[in-house]
Amino acid sequence: MNNNLQWNYPEYYQIEGTGNIDRYDYVYFNDPSMYPEFQNEFIEYKNMLIDLADQKIDPISILRYGDGDYYFLTKQAIGSASPGKRALSVDYSNLSTHDQFIDGVCKNDYIATEISPRARQFFNTLYPNRKIDFPLEFIYGTVANRWIFKNFNNLKVGIIGASEKLYLIEKLLEYPEYQDYIGISDFELIHFPQKFACDDINLVENFVGEQLKAGTADVYFVGISSAKLALLHRFKKYRHASYIDIGCGIDALAGCLTTSRPYFFNWTNYRLSDHDYSDIDYMKYKHENEKFLK
Repeated sequence: MNNNLQWNYPEYYQIEGTGNIDRYDYVYFNDPSMYPEFQNEFIEYKNMLIDLADQKIDPISILRYGDGDYYFLTKQAIGSASPGKRALSVDYSNLSTHDQFIDGVCKNDYIATEISPRARQFFNTLYPNRKIDFPLEFIYGTVANRWIFKNFNNLKVGIIGASEKLYLIEKLLEYPEYQDYIGISDFELIHFPQKFACDDINLVENFVGEQLKAGTADVYFVGISSAKLALLHRFKKYRHASYIDIGCGIDALAGCLTTSRPYFFNWTNYRLSDHDYSDIDYMKYKHENEKFLK
């Protein structure tokens, strides 16, 4: 296991307790003028979450908007947005609810995108009149160094994610070493389809909504692929809580995240030696930084 911090990027885009060897848009991250307020806004972002944890502000929803979401919204069969891959099984021509995904994005309280010009163009092309609230890198970083989990450990915390990964997290939480690493001892688990949730988004909403009605958490960490575009803002009507889209952070919690993802170079993938992982929908997992619990 590699415990050494490593960085490809200059200090003005670094986040304490993380390492980043991601090569995507590397040229932009060597330009301090690309996002000069990165560190100042990062402090503001953390202060907002501190206020949220202290219940000084009303519940919020935070949406991550990435290139996969852009491809989905523009009906481009690329990556996870390709029919049959992850988000949906049917062709876009058969997806009658596509407008719900387009309309749902700006109904969230906050929207985060990566700071590169390309990522921001992907958002501004579809939503030219909507402000981007903060860099998506803040979410990556605070999950990767576990600050976000430790910040909310005084509240009841839940996860909304694929059932197969939630079962893993539930088993991992039986181990004190894993609890200490994450900084939290228990999650309320809200189950979600691992694949093709976008095929019938209204059916999936009802499925999740019934679970949320019985829920007790104050904040939920969410990783539900492109289904979030239509659903994230709707969750509040079932339980008035905060919903923070951490995306691949759910894979990290389940011990199946490649450490070349931005800011996750030092993440430890806790694994179960007696678990059958064959039903997990991996996202380019390369079995790095694994530690098996027995």
